[in-house]
This record gives sequence, structure tokens and C-alpha cells, in this order.
Amino acid sequence: MSLQTIQSVDDVYVCILAGGSGTRLWPLSRQQTPKQLLNVVGNRSMLQQTIDRVLPLVPIERILVLTDPEHVDLIAAHLPELPKDNIYCEPSARGTAPALGLTAFRLRRKLPGNAVMVSLHADHIIQFPERFRTALLTAINTAREGYLVTIGVIPHHPETGYGYIERGKLLNGEQPPVYRIAQFREKPPLELAREYLASGLYDWNTGYFAWTLDAILTAFEQYQPTIYAQLSAIAAAIGSADEAAVLATTWGYIERTTIDVGIMEHATNAAVVSSDLGWNDIGSWASLYDILPHDFNDNVIMGDGEHYEIDTQNCLVYSDKRLVVSLGLQDLVIVDTDDALLVLPRDQAQQVSELVKQLRQHKMTNYL
Repeated sequence: MSLQTIQSVDDVYVCILAGGSGTRLWPLSRQQTPKQLLNVVGNRSMLQQTIDRVLPLVPIERILVLTDPEHVDLIAAHLPELPKDNIYCEPSARGTAPALGLTAFRLRRKLPGNAVMVSLHADHIIQFPERFRTALLTAINTAREGYLVTIGVIPHHPETGYGYIERGKLLNGEQPPVYRIAQFREKPPLELAREYLASGLYDWNTGYFAWTLDAILTAFEQYQPTIYAQLSAIAAAIGSADEAAVLATTWGYIERTTIDVGIMEHATNAAVVSSDLGWNDIGSWASLYDILPHDFNDNVIMGDGEHYEIDTQNCLVYSDKRLVVSLGLQDLVIVDTDDALLVLPRDQAQQVSELVKQLRQHKMTNYL
């Protein structure tokens, strides 16, 4: 499908979820330097790369960044080309469903119901951006037909850190193909992930979505009527003298849920565009190890510091400034920053977020 054959995208708005601090990349990722603003892959941050991927389709004026109060100013400084009003701030984290639902209400105030809303994440890496744009355009066109659409990625190995989507009936056999969604599957244990891979019926769940404003708001009203009523009250007060009061008294009582669990798993009009994007959710140091270049000993060396090794294999080493010397090590992550040193087995990289929780519980917030 070429870009020339696609319908107009003049009514498409792209929303980029950019909240949180990326605790599994601690100690590099902190509250004031969240992972989406870090240059861990390439010369631009992951948020900047996300915007770069969609700019050939949608101008900066129709790109929105959704974040929390602690990161509004950081993002505004990081993206000076983005209109300040395009940074949407939610008072506190209630999950992706309330965040995207409120954004849909906001857009519906100024746009027709058949306008298309796209949701992306700010902290993913995509090796094939042209394939991504083709998949995104396919998702947009499918959304115009009334579907709630996600983009799935054809799995290459039995990954236990991702959710899966079981493909159902084929809706469009062009490339990339579009299927009805048979079922969403949570992150599986290894044996089940192997079964998913062998069956050829599953995609990794990227968390990318496209839908018309009317379709997603109708889904909220049908599947999450309480959240719909709360968001509707907030949206009705936008621009009025009561806006701050209504937001303060309503937002904190909204049920915390994701768009996958709250909406997509219930929807009978859900579809998936199945593609190979060279996609990676940078969720841990282990995932960075998987995609970055390896040296002759299969080590990944990052940062501006130096690394000298003897008999060190399959390790990721990050150093801000100092020399890091390793001897007789295998399968480790070593991250050395100005004020913190992290050392752990690479296969336990997902546990860093739990470590950060414990640091917070022990009131060691100066390291967060």
C-alpha cells in the first residue's frame, strides 16, 4: 500500500503517551530524566524519534503529547517545536483508558465524530519506520470503517515480557493484512509463549491504536459507563470557571484501568493490523541489550565513560564518566552513574522496577 493511495489524513490526530519515569531503566532513567527523553538508541530521544516517525504523515500541529504534571515543563523544553497547548496534562496517573478517553472528549469538542485519533507510546524503538507508517495508514483506514484498531507485531521469539493478540477472521488480505481480534492474552509463561509462536496465530501487542472519535466514545459509554460519565462531566467543564474544581473533584475517583482491559478486551469491533516493524518496547536493560550493537564478546557498551574487560561476555555496561573494569563476568548488567551503581543478572532486569519501589519505601527519593 503506497502513501499515494491512502485517503486524506487531514483529520487525523496523533496522541503520544509520555507519562511515567521508566523505572526499569533506573538509575539512568529518573523522575527528572525519564526514559522517553533519553538518547539511549541513536542521537535523538525516544520521544523525538516517535514524533519523527509520524511527521511524514501528520504535521506537528496535530500531534499531542499526554503526560503528568511533573513532566509538562520537561517535555515543553525538550520539544520546543511542539505547540505548548498540545501537551495534555492529566492530574494523576489513572491508567491509559481515562487518559485516552479524556483526550477523545477534548478532541470531539472541536472535531467531527469521524475524525481519527491515533495513540502511540513515547518509549518504543522501530527499526523499519516506513513499514510502521504503512501499518499506521492501514489502521487509520480500517478505523474509518468503524473498527477499534490496534497494530500487532509478528513475533520472532517466545517473549514473556509482552502481551499477545490472537488473530481471528481475515478482514483485508492486502499487505499488511488486517484481522478481527479473537482474544487478547496477558504476558505468558515461557512454555505458553513458545506455543503462541509455533501456532503462527499471534502477534505481540504494541499498544498502538486508531479509532474514530465517535467509535471510541461509544465504546466508553457501552463498556465503561461510569468512567464515561465522569469524563463527560470533566469535558463539559473545560473552558469554564468550574473546570479546575470539576477536574479536582472527579479525576481522582475514576477507576484506574488500561485501554486494553477497559475497552479493547470487551469490543466486538476490534481489529489488528499484523506487521513486522522491527519493534521493541524498551522496558528494561535486557531489552536494550537485545537491540544495541554487540562487540566481539557479545557485550553492549554504552555511555561516555570507558570500559576495560578481561574474560567478560554477554554483558551490558553503561558508564557516565568513569572507567569500569570487569573481570570474569557473564550475563550481567552494570550501570554506573554519578550517584548510583546498579549490578544485576541480565535475566533479572525486569526486577529493577521493584528495586525502585523499595528505594521509594525507604525514602531514598534523592536517588529517584
